[in-house]
Amino acid sequence: MKVLYVTAECWPFAKTGGLGDVAYALPKALKKEGVDVRVMMPKYSTIPTYLKDRLKKVGEFSVDVSWRSQYCGVEQLELDGVTFYFIDNEYYFKRDVEQSIYGHGDDAERFVFFTNAVLKSIDKLGFYPDVININDWHTGMLPLYLKEKYAHLPKYSHIKTMYTIHNLQYQGIFSSDILGDILDIDFRHFNNGDIEYHGQINFMKAGINFADKVSTVSPSYAGEIKTAFYGNTLDGLIRANEYKLVGILNGIDYDINNPQTDQNLFVNYDINSLDKKVQNKIELQKLLKLEVNPNIPMVGIVSRLVSQKGLDLISFMMPEIVNENLQLVVLGTGENQYQSMFHYYDSHYPSKVSANITFDSALAQQIYAASDIFLMPSLFEPCGIGQMIAMRYGTLPIVRETGGLKDTVNPYNQYTHEGNGFSFSNYNAHEMFFTLQKAVRLYHEDRNTWNILVRNAMNTDDSWSKSAKEYIKVYKSL
Repeated sequence: MKVLYVTAECWPFAKTGGLGDVAYALPKALKKEGVDVRVMMPKYSTIPTYLKDRLKKVGEFSVDVSWRSQYCGVEQLELDGVTFYFIDNEYYFKRDVEQSIYGHGDDAERFVFFTNAVLKSIDKLGFYPDVININDWHTGMLPLYLKEKYAHLPKYSHIKTMYTIHNLQYQGIFSSDILGDILDIDFRHFNNGDIEYHGQINFMKAGINFADKVSTVSPSYAGEIKTAFYGNTLDGLIRANEYKLVGILNGIDYDINNPQTDQNLFVNYDINSLDKKVQNKIELQKLLKLEVNPNIPMVGIVSRLVSQKGLDLISFMMPEIVNENLQLVVLGTGENQYQSMFHYYDSHYPSKVSANITFDSALAQQIYAASDIFLMPSLFEPCGIGQMIAMRYGTLPIVRETGGLKDTVNPYNQYTHEGNGFSFSNYNAHEMFFTLQKAVRLYHEDRNTWNILVRNAMNTDDSWSKSAKEYIKVYKSL
């Protein structure tokens, strides 16, 4: 089976969020299952030099973006057994290092170029996939272009598309002015509502309407986005396309996230040496100038500090949280109100609260390993990765029952001792706090049961190999 995995970002080349992690780990897992999978992404100027230096040119041609004819180079690199292709055009992808890879005024034109370049490169490279797996709004126009401009060609006629939604909140909405100037498609697609959205163009709507299959990153989220609360105004469209919707849970990369081999940790450990896990807590307490005490439960938060992640619940309960017998370690950046709030409690409770308002991947791994509890009370969460990494490191998550959090965290049952974490159902600050209190109480009063839950968490299979098999099932159905 041949699969072309098309993405706007992929670690370690370029990453702004979860899509970057998935785009690296899923193809690697698919390759292990025997799929001929290749990844295609833009060649950003911000790709690390040590990787850029290994790229070799494999193609060069021109790509039409409406009336423009633009240069396109294709460069190639093999990493972890997977072939990566990079679409090169400095006008579109050589941007200021300080800026994100998205959020530019010409994003519509940039990603229409990318989409057209992907489809044209298939013939130039001689790699004709059975399935093109596209991701998020940046590639949403691809199924429409494939059907409109390429499906009549014998080498393209068999190709199917699967559109994966990682977060329905970001839809790629642009002015209708781009219809003729950039999109260069039949105006009937706008007039009949295929891509029209309140008088504008919606790339994600195009992807949902024209892809042969639509997937999202957890079964619960696939159900939730059919409702008005989670559907971000596209719930009606999702319900109309329900017959081709599937939810496949993301995994995490077990090679990168492995407490036995993770070089960022102070002390490596596994399920049979949990006594070494506590050494990580002691070393982190020293590093962050918290009270050094192995018997205080450490609560970790590694997150974007935004309201979607439940930060308003935490903010509301902070006076009560700091009065509990616990320590709180926060890592992340985001909205000023939450950054300021954590700075305030860090300065007033320096032995109990450590606010690290930055992005530091090594410190993130140290927090996952050192913490006893991982707090993730999201308003909505398509899949979530933090809770899975936490469990891999023997840290028990406290989550709200939504999206992928609901699908991955099995709440503690005090009668059977089953469970790999704690959860609460309503988006309510007191409910979150009572769940935190329950976890802290169990930690202090019944360490045997606590260690059973820690082992349950570490035995949970959140590997990509499990998810890859589900993707292959969907590819085969196409």
